[in-house]
Amino acid sequence: MPTSQVQYLSDGFTIQAFLASPDAAPRQAPGIILLHEWWGLNDHIKDVAKRFAKEGFAVLAPDLYSRQGYKVTGIPAEAAKLMGAVSTQGVLRDMNASAKFLQQQVGVAPFGIGMVGFSMGATFALMVACHNSDVKAAAAFYGKVPPVETIRYLLCPVLYHYGAKDDWVTQSEVDLLKEGLAKNGKPGEIKVFPNAAHAFFNDTRPEAYRPEEASQAWRASLQFLRRYVR
Repeated sequence: MPTSQVQYLSDGFTIQAFLASPDAAPRQAPGIILLHEWWGLNDHIKDVAKRFAKEGFAVLAPDLYSRQGYKVTGIPAEAAKLMGAVSTQGVLRDMNASAKFLQQQVGVAPFGIGMVGFSMGATFALMVACHNSDVKAAAAFYGKVPPVETIRYLLCPVLYHYGAKDDWVTQSEVDLLKEGLAKNGKPGEIKVFPNAAHAFFNDTRPEAYRPEEASQAWRASLQFLRRYVR
């Protein structure tokens, strides 16, 4: 399938990203922005982008550390520092630029995009879904839940995947998300996997990866995205 490293501007910063497109689309492909974990834009996320492209989506995976010099790490302490240095407002502006860039690509349907995020990226996917009306659906894998009062501003349906043995995202956060969706009449679904922990989708982390749960979450996400992103 066609893949490339691309770049575009946001606030004067050059955003680096990985772009994966379907092999041959008979029509304009629906677009997805894919947001990485705290490790950075690594090979695992690029592989996930390719998987979505094989399913018929045009996928843009921006480097959320572009403003910090395009960092990738496998060391938790360094990843924590990188994540801690991220500007939330900067990411929101960068995602606006990312959405505009993706929608301008030849062969990409211009009417709306989907957001998919993992861990740190899932948190930002939920935030962007409250700020950018071009986002028509957001699938979040085990991300920290934004302040519950922000749920009232949610602009699209949400699918949230949670492993009940997660040691980073608490059950109380997930309960607040559920309550916030119901209280504000926002469309959303929370899927809980009782035997999974954090990062259960990441097949490069054998200590966390749960093949069956990952497969279930993948199928549910494809169904969700195909329903809302066209």
